[in-house]
Amino acid sequence: MSEEREQRSQVFAGGQPQPPPGAVQAGIQAISQADKFKADFGIEIPVETVPLPSAGRTYPVTSPLHGVDVVEIRSGTAREEDILTSRAFLKKGTVISELIKSCLVNKAIDPGDMLIGDRYALMVAIRITMYGPEYDAELQCGECENKAPRSFNLAELPIRRLSIAPVAEGQNLFEFLLPLSKKVVRFKFLTGRDEEMINAAQEKQKKLALSQSETTVTTNLLYSVQSVDGIEDRAKIAAFVRMMPARDSLALRNYIRDNEPGIIMRQEVSCPHCSASEEVSMPIGVSFLWPAAQR
Repeated sequence: MSEEREQRSQVFAGGQPQPPPGAVQAGIQAISQADKFKADFGIEIPVETVPLPSAGRTYPVTSPLHGVDVVEIRSGTAREEDILTSRAFLKKGTVISELIKSCLVNKAIDPGDMLIGDRYALMVAIRITMYGPEYDAELQCGECENKAPRSFNLAELPIRRLSIAPVAEGQNLFEFLLPLSKKVVRFKFLTGRDEEMINAAQEKQKKLALSQSETTVTTNLLYSVQSVDGIEDRAKIAAFVRMMPARDSLALRNYIRDNEPGIIMRQEVSCPHCSASEEVSMPIGVSFLWPAAQR
């Protein structure tokens, strides 16, 4: 086994899938600076293998992610810390995309095209390479109601793999029968670019003093729903989303949530005050990618 291959490992536990064909070759030019760094200082920047929750099944044949089970990332460096603190990227809401883009070995991959779940897998993996798997966040205990820091192990977060079939391989398009209206809805899982557009719209609402809670449900569904009983007209879909029965809306949102590939951001932790154990959702704040000790 070569020295280069010894430097390649998998961030998340479970399985050892092989890198996609040509991934290393595609990244030769991209890691030339890392090679020069090694030659000058004798320090090699590791390359990690990260599994994609979608297994590449939703990406078109023209995408470098089509049918790809894993991608390779370079471990985060001080250059990535600059990205995390860039005012320009923070203002545009593209910090995560720029971070992922910087660490991807295969520079042909556009992070904006990636499913949110795949992006989260890479984001967590990059965070592990930069600051380790330990993550502390303050939470309120469900038993004694005291607030205290809880420790999470990012390397042990389970992966939810894509388990439902798209309407066709290479398409981010799925079907669901609404239980009340009996309409067949075709929807997609949101991408990084969708998320950035939604966040931008929410920021605009803030400036206009509009309540985000008034439109959060319908906004996400508007981006997800692609057709209703074969109707693809966006104006008609928008009207349907706003007026669909609440039972149908809830069923569709639950189906999307339960089947969206990604990282399950939940873990069992113990309360330091009463020792009660509970499974909680891991909060993602500023300290997730920029720990206080590192600022």
